Amino acid sequence: MGAFFYSWGACQEVTGSKHFVDTGQHTIMIDAGMFQGRRKEAYKKNTDLPFDPSAVDAIILTHAHFDHCGHLPYVTKNGFNGNIYCTPATRDLASLIMLDSAYIQEKDAEFARKKGKEFIPDPLYDDADVTVALGQVVAFGYRRTFTIPGATVTFYDAGHILGSSLVVMELTDGLTIGFTGDLGRPGLPILRDPQMIPAVDYLVCESTYGDRLHDDIKDAEDRLGAVIGRIVETRGKLIIPAFAVERTQEIIYFLHLLKDRGAIPRELPIFVDSPMAISATGIFRMHPECFDAETRQVFLNHNRNPFGFEGLHYIRDVRDSKELNRMPGPMIIISASGMCEAGRILHHLRNNIEDESNTVLIVGFMAENTLGRKLVNREREVNIFGESFQLRAHVESINAFSAHADYGEILRYLDKMDRSRLREVFLVHGEEKAQLSLKDRMLDAGIPKVTIASYGQQYPITRKS
Repeated sequence: MGAFFYSWGACQEVTGSKHFVDTGQHTIMIDAGMFQGRRKEAYKKNTDLPFDPSAVDAIILTHAHFDHCGHLPYVTKNGFNGNIYCTPATRDLASLIMLDSAYIQEKDAEFARKKGKEFIPDPLYDDADVTVALGQVVAFGYRRTFTIPGATVTFYDAGHILGSSLVVMELTDGLTIGFTGDLGRPGLPILRDPQMIPAVDYLVCESTYGDRLHDDIKDAEDRLGAVIGRIVETRGKLIIPAFAVERTQEIIYFLHLLKDRGAIPRELPIFVDSPMAISATGIFRMHPECFDAETRQVFLNHNRNPFGFEGLHYIRDVRDSKELNRMPGPMIIISASGMCEAGRILHHLRNNIEDESNTVLIVGFMAENTLGRKLVNREREVNIFGESFQLRAHVESINAFSAHADYGEILRYLDKMDRSRLREVFLVHGEEKAQLSLKDRMLDAGIPKVTIASYGQQYPITRKS
């Protein structure tokens, strides 16, 4: 019996990555992400497992974003008892993200009961379940090959978030499969550029921005300064929804540079209102081995903290968070979650989006049916905590901050790869329009076969004869 590749998540959609390789003797899972979207749909998708976790022999975790790691405690709770393999930085960040998820699920259920909501989601897991999952994690550094049931695996730096990996898996018959996870971008601050992987027979590739090009990251600093200039003039508040991992640290990094060169007022207060982002920033400081040469040169070699400077305030206490709503502007508030679906950012949006002197700055991808996407689309009326609000605040987007490669960067990465063995590329982690566009561009670039993975469909993978 031959080997197969298939997916039970992030097929013609962006969230909930769950990919599988069936060798005929072993089942290997790549990522166990939580689906995000409409509440009832998300709950159903996240509770109804279309596979048997006890039949999975090993899990490979490409990185610690919630839509890649957030389902791990539920999978272990439902029968998976093998090892979970990732890099050390991914282990540390995933621990933080999963514990935060358990807390948010508990609070969401309490809020729904308190408000007498018709739909009350039971938490999928709690802290104890997260602890069990973490006990199954085994960490390996980049370029250190290790053995799992049915294959050997090597991690390469994906340059997406701290600890993120491209994965090369070699099955016992010599067949090799590469997984981009979420492919990063060259030239981003803090992290190294994506590393090249060796020749593979098959590549499973993300396609989040398969139909779009990002703004030049070199212009992002100046554009951010211009947005800040507006709220200084209007005496308003700049609300930045940002993922607690990576995006928050990048924004802080650029704000540090802007203050250093006097491009924004030194006295302008900046608040990071996200306990998870604060903890994540601490984890960043623990893993300088992942930093690029520029970050080392500008900060570390001079014993400076890239994530700490005058006017920057980290807020953990709920009372201090609420106090921000009573403080006058101008000020900057960075808060999670990135897609505006949970966390303290919802409170800041509720209290500030009806004031035209304020600005909401979007700095990342917003999936369909999320509040973040509605803000990007500048819908006149949005729903927050079951209440309707008029969107009067100014909305700006800077997509240069995206940690996902755009289609040009994906194609350039493929162009540099040794494609002598490449037989087929499977596209995952992208909406249909983006995937169709990227498929055509890949075929035009000489990729022999490109397949958009469908939910649950098995695809044979074989060596060239």
